[in-house]
Amino acid sequence: MKKVLLIRFSSIGDIVLTTPVIRAIKQQLNCELHVLTKLQYADLSRNNPHVDKVYPLDDKLQEVLKELKAEEYDHIVDLQKNFRSLKVRKHLGKPSTSFPKMNKEKWMLVNLKINRLPRVHIVDRYFMAVKALGVNNDGQGLDFFIPAKDEIETSSLDKSLLKGYVGFVIGSRHETKMLPVPKVVEIIDKMDFPVVLLGGTEDEKHGEEIKTLSAHKTVINACGQFSINQSASLVQQADVIITNDTGLMHIAAAFKKPIISIWGNTVPDFGMYPYLPLNDDISFLAEVEGLRCRPCSKLGFKKCPKTHFNCMMQQDVDAIVKIVDGLMDEKK
Repeated sequence: MKKVLLIRFSSIGDIVLTTPVIRAIKQQLNCELHVLTKLQYADLSRNNPHVDKVYPLDDKLQEVLKELKAEEYDHIVDLQKNFRSLKVRKHLGKPSTSFPKMNKEKWMLVNLKINRLPRVHIVDRYFMAVKALGVNNDGQGLDFFIPAKDEIETSSLDKSLLKGYVGFVIGSRHETKMLPVPKVVEIIDKMDFPVVLLGGTEDEKHGEEIKTLSAHKTVINACGQFSINQSASLVQQADVIITNDTGLMHIAAAFKKPIISIWGNTVPDFGMYPYLPLNDDISFLAEVEGLRCRPCSKLGFKKCPKTHFNCMMQQDVDAIVKIVDGLMDEKK
């Protein structure tokens, strides 16, 4: 096997979840490995030393297809498995493999509340796409690579962070996957440790609201202030990460951080919970069990379809704080 193309278009978390497969292909096949991904996520693969070449995709698929055709790949690994990736595979006409996406089973869980999903993480399903190539999971977990220029000195934000801090990822692509501001404030105000709020530019306003409402003496709103790599640097240096189901959760897993992941309208059964090696698995799932309406979507909504938003409003704040306290005590 001389040259392999791996396809994963988006998004941040999903691309991070492909990194064990990328590493295993490169190390076990010793081949030239290319990645086809969306333009806005191309740097995630460019920073990966296991990737030899990245093809960024915008809306002009036809132009990229010409370049890919000239590469004469030996094999295509499709970890996107949608109409566009199938078009790429068909156009290139090379041997290809993919993975079981389980859309039918997800639909049954969302709409009928019948759970036929296997207890298999998405990463392990990704590895099914390379099994025929003789590539096996090395058990080392996820990767995330931060360029030296993007490493953040935490003391530049607040000197108190040097003694340790909790990173709180407050955002997500869908609002029904986000812990509401009052619940975030309630958790923060019950902790004695400095807190850094993490998220994108779309979360900056919520971050300021949390900071204003909180009585905590050290809450730093880093949302929208840094690039994804710089935010990852703050994740890497945190002692504990509290997070919604979002991309920074998977980046935290790549750094093998202690994680409390908070689940709203989605469920860990979809196979997207923090993926950590067995020896480093310090993760806790915070979810309100027994709700008949949950999961209401495999992705999320702008607002709760039932209006009550019990999957987040009934989160056990004291239980989350107790876990954080225990983890921070272990760090001392």
